[in-house]
Amino acid sequence: MMGAKPEIYRLLCQTCAVANPVNAPRGMRDFLPQDKLKREQLIGTVIQSYVARGFQQIETPVLEDLSRLTSGQGGDNEKLVFKVQKRGEEFTQALEQGDELADLGLRFDLTVPLTRFYASNHAKLPRVFKAIQTGPVFRAERPQKGRYRQFIQCDIDIIGDDSILAELELLSASLAALAAIGITDATIRVNHRELLRANIQSLGIAADDALAAMIIIDKLDKIGIEGVARELAERFGEAVGAAASSWLAAIDAADIPEVLLPIWEGLGARAKSLRFDPTLVRGMGYYTGSIFEIEHPESGSSIGGGGRYDGMVGKWLGTDAPAVGISLGIERIVDLIPEQESLADAVVLILEPGTAALALLLQQQLIAAGKTVRLERRPKNLKALLEQLGENGFREFAIVSENLSELSELDFKQIG
Repeated sequence: MMGAKPEIYRLLCQTCAVANPVNAPRGMRDFLPQDKLKREQLIGTVIQSYVARGFQQIETPVLEDLSRLTSGQGGDNEKLVFKVQKRGEEFTQALEQGDELADLGLRFDLTVPLTRFYASNHAKLPRVFKAIQTGPVFRAERPQKGRYRQFIQCDIDIIGDDSILAELELLSASLAALAAIGITDATIRVNHRELLRANIQSLGIAADDALAAMIIIDKLDKIGIEGVARELAERFGEAVGAAASSWLAAIDAADIPEVLLPIWEGLGARAKSLRFDPTLVRGMGYYTGSIFEIEHPESGSSIGGGGRYDGMVGKWLGTDAPAVGISLGIERIVDLIPEQESLADAVVLILEPGTAALALLLQQQLIAAGKTVRLERRPKNLKALLEQLGENGFREFAIVSENLSELSELDFKQIG
């Protein structure tokens, strides 16, 4: 019986492992090497396209002061902040006094950190600052298809330019970046916050209630005209619901308003990618002017969006600074890009016993020639190893044996 215990313990452990798989936290994901490579190449291409147009990369912390993240500028996303508990004596004191137990939060977008960054560093930056930010953002929402609690955004913003040129630069740069990764059939929906406010007030909704009405109208794609009209009626009365139903049903024939015409005229031939949408809201409370949302026929959700937020920088800086930005949602865009078959010039050297020093020398020479080179000890089942490496993008392999003396003697063969 004593000898049986280890076997019983091993079987129990195997059962537990099956019953309790080790997964990433709910709403978050791991990425295998090929997936990571695809994402990094996509992001790199987008950034390269932006840099070529004069934008400069910056980096901000994933954590910000909770008071800044919940200042009333982030719309419903402020309800989705992952809060970070105070530490040490500060936590004990807050607990005893019944104060807020958290003082930091994970950023829910890259715009709030950018405005804080600009307020902190504006004296060291160009008068008109053109920024690139790429990084993870976090929202504690219910995970579902295409929605995650951690995801990557790639933003460009222009701070310090209140002219239409800033909008034109952003839209042109975004279309060019998408084209660089093979997406040429995206459409950018365009609206203006002041137009939206005017339309909302024409329904009989008070100016102070405009933001609450925008949040309901923003659900149009999910609940349709009847659903929006019903929610507006429940909140503001039957007359408002009826007026909203008529307005929403008639929007297809809407002409491009005068305030947005300069965008169409300035983009010239690229304006064919634009579509005026008077119901476009964008959920953030900080937008003050033109707003954009990028859609693609093969994506069920937007793949990017942004707009002008002239009042936000001044909130931290104390002096108003015009600003406009646009963000690409990497998670949704990467699904639109075809899978890559292999790494460019990626090879594997299979080492026989006693060839480590030679293999390292050959690896160095191959890397200098522009190759990606992986070293592997020769296993009993070479076929299985090569199949696995082929699935991870490696194209060729060669055996490193003791009788080799130089690079030219390597005999490369195709994998697969």
